[in-house]
Amino acid sequence: MAERTNPFTFLQQVRAEVAKVVWPTRRETVISTIMVFAFATIAAIFFLIVDQLLGLGVNFLLGFGD
Repeated sequence: MAERTNPFTFLQQVRAEVAKVVWPTRRETVISTIMVFAFATIAAIFFLIVDQLLGLGVNFLLGFGD
């Protein structure tokens, strides 16, 4: 079984690890957020087009699009 750590020691270790984290700047966060929204929009449009084309193809093959 793992050795138990004193809660005070644990908190000191957590603080030390958090101090090592390199946080993104505000500019990096904004750019990343914009890129995520842009790529999500592009993916949504792509899948909408593919879905519509597949739907048209199925309707054509099955003859429901009269």
